[in-house]
Amino acid sequence: MPNALTPITAVTAADPYPYYAGLVSGRPFGRDEELGLWTAASADAVTAVLRAPQLRVRPPAEPVPAGIVGTPAGDVFGSLVRMTDGPVQTRLKRVVTAALGTAAPDRVREVAAARTAHAVRSWGSAPLADLMFAVPAQVTAILSGLDDEPATEASALIGDFVGCIPANATPEQQAAAAVAAARLRDLLGPTLDARGDGLLGELVRAATGEDREALLANGIGLLSQTYDATAGLIGNTLIALARSQGKPGTPEELVAFVHEVSRHDAPIQNTRRFAAEPFTFAGQSVEPGEAILVILAAANRDPAANRDPHEFQPERTGAANFTFGTAAHGCPGQTVAVHITAGVVGTLLHHGFDPATLPAPVAYRTLANARIPVL
Repeated sequence: MPNALTPITAVTAADPYPYYAGLVSGRPFGRDEELGLWTAASADAVTAVLRAPQLRVRPPAEPVPAGIVGTPAGDVFGSLVRMTDGPVQTRLKRVVTAALGTAAPDRVREVAAARTAHAVRSWGSAPLADLMFAVPAQVTAILSGLDDEPATEASALIGDFVGCIPANATPEQQAAAAVAAARLRDLLGPTLDARGDGLLGELVRAATGEDREALLANGIGLLSQTYDATAGLIGNTLIALARSQGKPGTPEELVAFVHEVSRHDAPIQNTRRFAAEPFTFAGQSVEPGEAILVILAAANRDPAANRDPHEFQPERTGAANFTFGTAAHGCPGQTVAVHITAGVVGTLLHHGFDPATLPAPVAYRTLANARIPVL
């Protein structure tokens, strides 16, 4: 059965990791003729690709998806640090990283716990799909300085906005993203301009002469980056708890458990890079215009990067974890995502949720790069 998988279909397989292990040992870097792109699977290959200045996060000929060019969604997309390259991206990345660095982990868990408890009380049970997607965005919006009501609205809008990001986004999704982006700018703009407490105020304070619209776009980016990735991390943590013999007994142990989930069953399994200039690795050349699928989840399980990589060990220290990227496009929100997840999951457990009641076998949403269980 593993031989029937591809690097794309593996994302939603029940257990893609034997297949990934085969790539690491047999084709750590190479051309996948069926998919029509290159794949990087080993830790060395993934590291080299993510650090290569010849490679871009978007096709050089299409830095913004054609369907949203000239719309509010396109304007936001074109300024996101995760979607751009070059000196402007480098400056804005420092600003975003500095702002996120002010989010105290205890405060992140506290807000996540409060929003989760509110949802459980409101609905009388644990609405897992809503919690997985809505609560992380609500938490980030509140940490950004929004009150509860606009934060709730922003969390709903961000789901429409991220629909424009995949390459297979439909015209309807792109139109909805444009409407959502315009409303998100209206919601976040006054908070950004007020320069108050919260992540949006910190963005302004960390910036030196950066364009307001670029800062506002990356304020929206703070919400969008928490959407699929944190939903997957929450879901995969609950699945791991259902399968685990030992359960974390303290908040610190739960945070360590979530960290290991992010490595062992990565919520973001792959990303892409596009050659703007020739790139060579292990004697193989990628020509301009060609794409590389960067299989982060495979690199996490590379025995050259992590000892006993297929063992789930929450007590690991110093693990090599590629889930959140590295180099210029390493995700600065890793700590926030982990502590949101710990706050959500810890509160569910406190309210009596039993992960053993989750459905088996587990099904996953049909996505090309995010591993998000259907719960």
